[in-house]
Amino acid sequence: MTFQVLWLQSGGCGGCTMSLLCAESPGLLSALQGAGVSFLWHPSLSEQSGADVQALLDSIVAGEITLDALCVEGALLRGPEGTGRFHIMGGTGQPMLTWVQALASVARHVVAVGSCAAYGGITAASPNILDACGLQYDGRYPGGALGAAFRDATGLPVINIAGCPTHPDWVTGTLALLARGQLGASDLDPLGRPRFYADTLVHHGCTRNEFYEYKASARHPSDLGCLMENMGCIGTQAHGDCNTRLWNGGGSCTRGGYACINCTAPEFEEPGHPFETTPKIAGIPVGLPTDMPKAWYVALSSLARAATPERLARNATQDHIVVPPTSRPLRR
Repeated sequence: MTFQVLWLQSGGCGGCTMSLLCAESPGLLSALQGAGVSFLWHPSLSEQSGADVQALLDSIVAGEITLDALCVEGALLRGPEGTGRFHIMGGTGQPMLTWVQALASVARHVVAVGSCAAYGGITAASPNILDACGLQYDGRYPGGALGAAFRDATGLPVINIAGCPTHPDWVTGTLALLARGQLGASDLDPLGRPRFYADTLVHHGCTRNEFYEYKASARHPSDLGCLMENMGCIGTQAHGDCNTRLWNGGGSCTRGGYACINCTAPEFEEPGHPFETTPKIAGIPVGLPTDMPKAWYVALSSLARAATPERLARNATQDHIVVPPTSRPLRR
């Protein structure tokens, strides 16, 4: 028996599927096969369309075909006026919202793939004329398309694989754990994210950590220094193993020179300031590192700046290393 997954796409860009197709070591199909996971239907991977898909959905809702996991990518569009008719599923005449609610009621598990499906994401950004929301969250607030009280057949809430986009391993890993019956309520964080990736901060493993330690900060997008103080990076607060579980063979946002924008969190899409700037009060960043009291941050920052090696201070504002590490004989 395989673990049968139905994947639907709603209001979004399809970026989580594009990311999933980039799975490597192993590739997507090998990873799914090894975990005993198969797609009943996926809009990018399956041949069926039109009447064939309609018949499949009808059979699932009728209980004639077992649905182990309903995966939804993209926000649910509730407008206009709660009808969901801003998004009619092609060929069915029914809103995607209606299909998702019906399928969720018979699915063993329900999985939100990406921050749009989890919390609303980019699709729900102001003015949100589509009335977009997540499966079980409306931004940071419980509710969404299925309601805060929703639980699947095993007693779990919606599993929120948040990210914009999701890392391929987050998706394949979650499905593999579900297929083995090894993902329970204690394996989800307070926002419904699988803890195997959400218990890590993006800051962990960042190649700019030496600059961070001495508060040697970048001032322009191409600079080598830490991106937190001036360039809008909130990797010290963002949940995700992006710098230890690398993307596309060896990359991440911060390794590519772009600030972490906390895309695994609700309402990341509207931080209240440009993504590439750090809001400050009296010169102190408003968003401090997780678990760091403000007084400690101020004290440690002052000490770190006073001790910053010239190498780091100069390299931080350059796009290449201008002062290499000093070569010294080892003391024995």
